[in-house]
Parts: sequence; C-alpha cells; structure tokens
Amino acid sequence: DTIDIAPNQRVGTKRYMAPEVLDETINMKHFDSFKCADIYALGLVYWEIARRCNAGGIHEEYQLPYYDLVPSDPSIDEMRRVVCEQKLRPNVPNWWQSYEALRVMGKIMRECWYANGAARLTALRIKKTLSQLSVEEDVKI
Repeated sequence: DTIDIAPNQRVGTKRYMAPEVLDETINMKHFDSFKCADIYALGLVYWEIARRCNAGGIHEEYQLPYYDLVPSDPSIDEMRRVVCEQKLRPNVPNWWQSYEALRVMGKIMRECWYANGAARLTALRIKKTLSQLSVEEDVKI
C-alpha cells in the first residue's frame, strides 16, 4: 500500500506536465493522481497525432504542444504560467468538426485537459470511445 517514488514530484518532460504537477498540488499519496496526470499528457500526444491526420487534403505541420505559447525548451515556471495561471490548452481547429474521427478526437483531448485531474477521462473510457469510433468509421486502431 505504498508508492515508491522520488521525493521530487516534478519529473518528466515539462511541456507534458499536468497542471497539478506544475503547481505542485498533486496528491503524492494517491496513485490515481498519477494516472490522471498521465491522461493529461495522453491528450497532448493525441493532439500531436491528430494535427498530422490528412482529412480532405488538409493537415497541419508537426508541432509540439504549446509551440505557440512557450519557447522550445520551456521552464517549469513558463509552463505553469500558461497551463495553470492562464489556463491555456493547445488549439483544436474548427475544421476538425467536419470529420467525425477528428471531432471525436478533439472532444477526447479537451476532456483529457481539464484542470481538475479527477474530472478527466479514464483510460478505459478513452479506449471504449476509440473502439466505437473505429467500428463506426471503419478505421483500424
């Protein structure tokens, strides 16, 4: 019933750190807190992938999350300002609404990025949504 982790709670790639990791409010004694932080980062990875999807001949160039808001190697303070204080998230383009797969992915992403970790989607909910999407859209996931 213990979690064997280093005393420093801010480990990982700064750009992908969840709000509760950046502002040091994560509950280090509760394992589910770490799962919630991972879901936030998963939403950012989905954003990177979805941007590169070719839909109707449109796709965007590869960019890292928050590329337009922080330097290429941001500090924790720079990320905390953007994610926690300004509460900004990567842009989900309006044109994604025209394509069911991108529309669903955009919804998943936004629900992974909630400031409150407990409000974020679970991995099982994401899996079920993606499985349903793959059947409806005849897409292999």
